[in-house]
Parts: sequence; C-alpha cells; structure tokens
Amino acid sequence: MASRPPEGHRAAEAQTPLRRRPSQRRSRERVERMLSCAAEIIAEKGSDALRMSEVAQLADVSIGSLYQYFPDKSAILRTLAEHYNAECRRCVEEALDTAATMDELCAAFAELVDDYYGLFLAEPVIRDIRSGTLADKALRDIEIADSRANGALLAKALQRVRPGSDPEALHTASFLIMHLGEATMRLAISLERRKGDALVAAYKRMALAELHRG
Repeated sequence: MASRPPEGHRAAEAQTPLRRRPSQRRSRERVERMLSCAAEIIAEKGSDALRMSEVAQLADVSIGSLYQYFPDKSAILRTLAEHYNAECRRCVEEALDTAATMDELCAAFAELVDDYYGLFLAEPVIRDIRSGTLADKALRDIEIADSRANGALLAKALQRVRPGSDPEALHTASFLIMHLGEATMRLAISLERRKGDALVAAYKRMALAELHRG
C-alpha cells in the first residue's frame, strides 16, 4: 500500500485543520501533492523528521504556499490522520452494512479487525501517526471522534440485527469496542510481531464475546 492520502478524499472535502481551504481544482491538487509528499517523508524517516521546508521542496511549492494551508507540521499530521480515518470509516460502513444476522455481523467485525491490523503493519504513515497519538492532544481528539463515528456505525448494525436492544447501551458498548480497538492496535505495533498478533487476537475474542453477550 502506498504511503499517501487515500484516493477520493480531497482536502477541501474533509473536515481538516487546514488554515485555508482550497476552492479551485488546481489549489486542491497542490494541497494533495503537499500531503502526498509529507506522507512519503514520514514513510521514509518518520514524523519526527518531517520538516516543512522539505515538504515544500519535494512538492515543488514555495514555503509560503505550504504555510498558506498548513500552519505547522502538526496540521499536516492531523490532516493525514483524518484522511485515513475517513477511508477506514467507509470500509467499516461497507462491511457492516452487508450483515443481516448476528453471525454475519460478528464475522464482518472479525475480518475488519484483521484488515485494520494488517493496515497498521503495512502502512508506515498510519503506524507513525497512531504511535504519536498519546503525545498529541489534537490527534487524541481526532481518534476519539473517529471511535465515536465508527461506534455509531457498529451500533446501527447491531440495532438492525437485534432490533429489541437498548439503543443507548448499544452505542456505549460500540463506542468502547471501537476505541479499545484503536488502543489495541497502538500497543500491538509497539511490541514484537508475535506478541502483537496475540494481543490483537485477544482483543478480537473479547470484542466478539461482548457483541454476542449484548
């Protein structure tokens, strides 16, 4: 998987921390090029080594043009995080929308966990951004908001296959399941692969047990 923002998520269309929103196609393409170049640098060197001047040089734009849209490198990281979150959220929605029974929903959820873990392992930019979440309040806020959104999708699917369930209880449990999933992935990628695999497998068993219990 290439280290770049997901296709189809233009900076002007996402709720990002851009200082200025590009309104013209040429400006949007310029911002996407900046983000792609930043992702390339992060993939090669890590976010700690990201420098605004290097992003501008690689994207072939002036440093002034870069600062027009991104006040600092944290804004770039938050924008990349929101791009990836939007892509993952669409995958969650598509997977859960096809489930018509509880067994199908659990199978879809288990597959999502495996796919998400695989994405963390394969995509250095996502791995780097998620690893830095605990140290950056803005990234933590983005993660919580993403967990709420994904939790709402899970709760919607659960309500569909278990129509008699308490909606508030479903939303609470679904939010917790999704947020613990994010925390599990962060911890798993910080460990050696064998222990990380075991941790994700344990989370999946616990989450599926909670889904069935509810």
